Amino acid sequence: MLTHLSIRDVVLIEKLDLALASGLTVLTGETGAGKSILLDSLGLALGDRANAGLIRSGATQASVAAIFEVPLKHPVFTLLGEQGIALEDPSEPLVLRRIVTQDGRSRAYVSDQPVGITLLRRIASQLVEIQGQHEQMGLADQSTHLDLLDAFGVKPALLAQTSAAFHQWAAARTALKKARSDMDAAAREEEWLRATVDDLSTLAPQEGEEDNLAALRVSLQQDEKRGEAVAAALAELTPRDRRSSSPAAALRSASRALVRLLPSTTDAENESSAHQGQAQEALDALEKAEEALADAEMLLTRLAADTEGDPRLLEETEERLFALRAEARKHNVAVAELPSFLASLKARLAALDSGNAELARLETALTEARLAYEDAARQLSEARKQSAQKLEQAVTRELKPVKLERARFIVSLLPLAPEQWNSRGMEQSSFLIAANPGQAPGPLAKVASGGELSRLMLALKVVLAQRSDIGTLVFDEVDSGVGGATASSIGDRLHKVAQDVQVLVVTHSPQVAARGDHHLRIAKRIRNERTETLAEPLSREARREEIARMLAGDVITDAARGAADSLLGQTA
Repeated sequence: MLTHLSIRDVVLIEKLDLALASGLTVLTGETGAGKSILLDSLGLALGDRANAGLIRSGATQASVAAIFEVPLKHPVFTLLGEQGIALEDPSEPLVLRRIVTQDGRSRAYVSDQPVGITLLRRIASQLVEIQGQHEQMGLADQSTHLDLLDAFGVKPALLAQTSAAFHQWAAARTALKKARSDMDAAAREEEWLRATVDDLSTLAPQEGEEDNLAALRVSLQQDEKRGEAVAAALAELTPRDRRSSSPAAALRSASRALVRLLPSTTDAENESSAHQGQAQEALDALEKAEEALADAEMLLTRLAADTEGDPRLLEETEERLFALRAEARKHNVAVAELPSFLASLKARLAALDSGNAELARLETALTEARLAYEDAARQLSEARKQSAQKLEQAVTRELKPVKLERARFIVSLLPLAPEQWNSRGMEQSSFLIAANPGQAPGPLAKVASGGELSRLMLALKVVLAQRSDIGTLVFDEVDSGVGGATASSIGDRLHKVAQDVQVLVVTHSPQVAARGDHHLRIAKRIRNERTETLAEPLSREARREEIARMLAGDVITDAARGAADSLLGQTA
């Protein structure tokens, strides 16, 4: 419900803070006192059109904040969540705030988070209904009529069943459409599909094959490099042609030449011992070199055998790796994706081959889903027909007490074209009114006056009081053109509705004012040569005087006070 209304610099209101309570709150005051300004201010906070004319003279901007206490399970929180508005503490009051600047532009906030005006209106429409001068926010909005009818007499299970059947039908329709599209696409590229599947199947790419081939290629390349190095080393020890001698042959030749330098036995005595020693050492070194060279040649030969590469295997590995990479580039996929790519192409071919059977299955599923929806929707339609009759009867019983006894209230159910069927069923509903005998029924907003519409809403709310999530109802002109017993009956019904929801009513009727649980008097005063509008909560005695004024006019008589006591006594 609406707990506070804070107004700053709106027309004649400089500063006004209203604390509002549950039950029935009546707002009274002389004509021109500013009651409409109060409702305009509330409408501004709820998303009404803004303009610079609302700003009080001398002020730079106008602002209004409406504060609501909202149950945690209220659907408004679902709407806030869908719009990405996260409240720090949902148990805290919900604040709708609007600021209007001198250029006529406005800014809207929900609990200090900026929102668009359209969203502000959507949020407000789940919290407040205003009838009268602001009838567009309430009963005259045809989009709410189907929900009101369902809330009155349709089991929620029927609504849920129809919604679920519709979504299943929609899902079947989507699946068939996709299958047809896929099949058409596959048929257009069947030749390419089959050729590509053949090529990829022949290539037969394997999971992880690229990494394995790349690693094997590196290993084989390293083996080849090692083999080439060993072969080069051995080549240096082997004559390149017949004219060249090997290092081993050269060492042997050197040894033979050196042996000739050594003296024979007969000449040994003639040679100096120093020369003989040096020659022998050189010969020994040559023999060791020859032995070391032989050892090196033997080791290199063994190493060559151990590191012998496989050029054919390297060639095959590279051919396979390059073939995989070329195929991947051709189809613009990674090599690692080739197996799954092949699988997807095979699946498309399989779908093409078995497409007719799958399409037949999906068409059957679609037909069954549509029949299930139609069955559920027809049950819902029948329930709505019964609910419409009961609602018409219940509202009609309430029309006479609010001086609309000559009016006819009609709940219209119009079938939708099949292409318009939706999760809410196969029809739309609208509330019609024939205000006078012989008059053709028409939409509420076009046929009913502001006062008639307010009284009609009151009759409807008496019937639907406990079946709506709206926590605050505002009536303006609900007592327009009536008085006496009719006004008293309107007051009784307002008080009855206020047992279930918060009701605010602007009234000129003392009979209605006397039924209020709370009473606010709207008045003007002049301060510092400026006119201001005030809203004053009234005590019991002040209420007596205000109701007496409403009965007698400017000169309040004792008889008027007695009549006021009588009216208040009826509500004591």
